Amino acid sequence: MNRIEYIKLSDINPDEFIVLLNKQKTRAHLIEHPLFNQDSVKEWLESKIIIDSSSGCKVRAIINDKQLAGWCGIQLGDNKYELALVIDESYWGLGRQIFEEMMTWAKELGHQTVFIHFLSTRPEYKFLRKISKKVYESELLGSTFTTYELDVNTVA
Repeated sequence: MNRIEYIKLSDINPDEFIVLLNKQKTRAHLIEHPLFNQDSVKEWLESKIIIDSSSGCKVRAIINDKQLAGWCGIQLGDNKYELALVIDESYWGLGRQIFEEMMTWAKELGHQTVFIHFLSTRPEYKFLRKISKKVYESELLGSTFTTYELDVNTVA
């Protein structure tokens, strides 16, 4: 059984995130950006910690069997709360379980609607299409995404 824990980003050694965020398979599904180094990963972590302290948001590291598996969170972008999930390829099978936990967080935080944006390099997720109010193509930061709009109360 996979034991998943969600812990504050500040409790993780930044160097662990460098390894995760610089993996080619991880980067293939993210907006293009330079490889992380010690300085840039600290800046990235600081920005996520600030988001975590913002009203309606929650950002956590994902630990599976005492190993950093990735990070996830609810963050505000373009005046909409979005779910973000980045996990190491060896943990991709945990995505749905993590998604369900994040939807519980969204309900606890009082959200009515949340959005998930997947870079167009990713396949469509049939289970997300099935539970979405709306699915559409969007453009963010110069990249094309498939966006799933979810009603928190009918999913969580």
